[in-house]
Amino acid sequence: MEKIIYILLLIILEHDFYKDVNTLYYPTSYDYIVNKNNKLTSDFIPNDLEIVDDTFSLEGRMLRKKAKDAFLDMAKQAKKEGYNIILVSAFRTYEYQEELYNNYKLEKGRNYADMCSARAGHSEHQTGLAIDVSDNSLDYDNFESTKEFNWMINNAYKYGFILRYPKGKFHITGFKYEPWHFRYVGDIAKDIYESRLTLEEFFS
Repeated sequence: MEKIIYILLLIILEHDFYKDVNTLYYPTSYDYIVNKNNKLTSDFIPNDLEIVDDTFSLEGRMLRKKAKDAFLDMAKQAKKEGYNIILVSAFRTYEYQEELYNNYKLEKGRNYADMCSARAGHSEHQTGLAIDVSDNSLDYDNFESTKEFNWMINNAYKYGFILRYPKGKFHITGFKYEPWHFRYVGDIAKDIYESRLTLEEFFS
């Protein structure tokens, strides 16, 4: 039933998503919006990417330096309190996202792909500021049921991260609920957390 509702919403709102797209040329701030109406160029790669310590990350994952340092501070504090926050996915190139989206589309169709995956250029992961996290199971599909999820919900904003695609906000973000996907936005994270707004709503 949930899948059917999402598909209906996508059809109803399709005229808003991926229409009148604004292109962002080499942004450097930490609070800009990449979504279905704001895209990055195909050659955009942040110039301050750094590999995240694999103590708290799968091997080779990269984030922009400020986001990386904030993530490590957060993961270390969580560890001290008995929680294991593991970085599963971080920076993705335009080409990687294009392949990922096309695989979804081939396997399950365009409507499903657009619910679950961003088209190339429209993925927050290309910013180097987005993180998909899990506990030690590395199964982020079940992250919502873990104690680590509750810790993240209550503490991530202290380190500049927000839950990017909250439940019930599909009509605004264009993406289904993703309890594992957080976005580094810096100092405004506390204000967004307290407002319970999405990034789109906060800046509207």
